[in-house]
Amino acid sequence: MSEVADYKLVRNSTVGTELTEDKAKLLAEKMGVRHLQDGELLVKEGEADQTLFLLAHGRLVVTSKDAEGVEQAVYTMKEGECAGTRAFVEQSARKATLQAAGNSTVYTLTPADFESLLDAHPRLAFKVMRALFRVTHSNLSRMNKESAELSNYISKTQGRY
Repeated sequence: MSEVADYKLVRNSTVGTELTEDKAKLLAEKMGVRHLQDGELLVKEGEADQTLFLLAHGRLVVTSKDAEGVEQAVYTMKEGECAGTRAFVEQSARKATLQAAGNSTVYTLTPADFESLLDAHPRLAFKVMRALFRVTHSNLSRMNKESAELSNYISKTQGRY
């Protein structure tokens, strides 16, 4: 018997912010569950895997290669956050590596499993896609802010240094 994702964790995640209990249960039934040991890779940059990942327990470190090809930590995910939105929506290769920092549990959602909800539960699919847009927008905003702060630090402008 396969393990089922906890709908309460799904509902309290960045993906489930608008979901009712019933809709969260439907989505959780479509999700897989993956347990990772400390240091285990979930997905590697450049892979063709388009699965959406939701961190249920633990931490995931997001890394990406810099201009010289050296792996650099970019972000550490917290419980309830999701990763892989771009690959999931665009059906494109991974832009980052995800690795467990300590024992972790990740819920997975493949595009095919998500698409199976479209006909029977279009409002659920809409709410999930809207949540993915918010996640992507939030990540972009955070990156823009960090870039502006770095630029300000380097140029020592605005009388802050």
